[in-house]
Amino acid sequence: MLVVDRRAGAWRDASFRELPSLVGSGDCLVVNDSRVMPARLLGRRRGAGAAEVLLLRQVSARPCRWQALARPGKRLQTGAFIDFQGAALEVVGQGENGLRTVEFKGMSAAEAAVWIEAQGHVPLPPYIRRADRLEDRERYQTVFARRNGSAAAPTAGLHFDASALAALQRRGAALAQITLHVGLGTFREVKTETVEEHRMHEERFELPAAAAEAVRSANRVIAVGTTSVRVLEHVAAENRGGIEAASGSTGIFITPGFEFRIVDALLTNFHLPRSTLLMLVSAFAGRGLVMDAYAHAVREKYRFYSYGDCMLIV
Repeated sequence: MLVVDRRAGAWRDASFRELPSLVGSGDCLVVNDSRVMPARLLGRRRGAGAAEVLLLRQVSARPCRWQALARPGKRLQTGAFIDFQGAALEVVGQGENGLRTVEFKGMSAAEAAVWIEAQGHVPLPPYIRRADRLEDRERYQTVFARRNGSAAAPTAGLHFDASALAALQRRGAALAQITLHVGLGTFREVKTETVEEHRMHEERFELPAAAAEAVRSANRVIAVGTTSVRVLEHVAAENRGGIEAASGSTGIFITPGFEFRIVDALLTNFHLPRSTLLMLVSAFAGRGLVMDAYAHAVREKYRFYSYGDCMLIV
């Protein structure tokens, strides 16, 4: 774990085991309790070759329709059918950036949910070049995961285990659980000529009353992951800087110059160039400091990506 001090403009190498010693009584860690779905579906285009669908979010229950990404995109236009073992999907709509709306034919939303759990595959990050395994259904989850809905893990939470939580509790820290279901808005890189042209896709969130109260009462709010930051700052922006229970969708895009109202510290993994996540981190800590800290992390062989190392920005 790299600890970055914004005020001092400095950093130091540490270990995640040190996190409890850096957290005080009255601090509140805000974690994302979304659970990764087996959202990757492998089938065949009707009368043709292989096809793949990545479910992002359900858009209607009757008929049961989902927003999704599909491959091969050029061959999966509106009206195309994809057959799976025990199910069939029809492409019923097309959107920007390769998005498709797919419909489970002859299935209710409840029946489709059961089928997805039974037949879907864990959407492992693309750099893990192997087929998913049964153990990935739990391994690619955080200890907080309880609400099904993400197409990728909120990776900052992967560092925690029962012993870390117990140590934080002994320090007097509070834990607030919010939900943001990770979809295209989180993991799609910026491909536009300017940052201003990039449009974030909306993702569903919920900030329960208990979490809102814990945040309001905290000495310091420590967001675990960029998804937690986005929920907190979205709700604050909608409530003139305050935090109240809320649910809905957010497309908040946090870039340098953003005024943070709630988050005091951030625990996050190392992110890739051109990602909205790196832009959020740069907005929080300052682009120059972040780039210098990243250069240090590269020299010291910190691990990037979902199963990589983390940084605590205070």
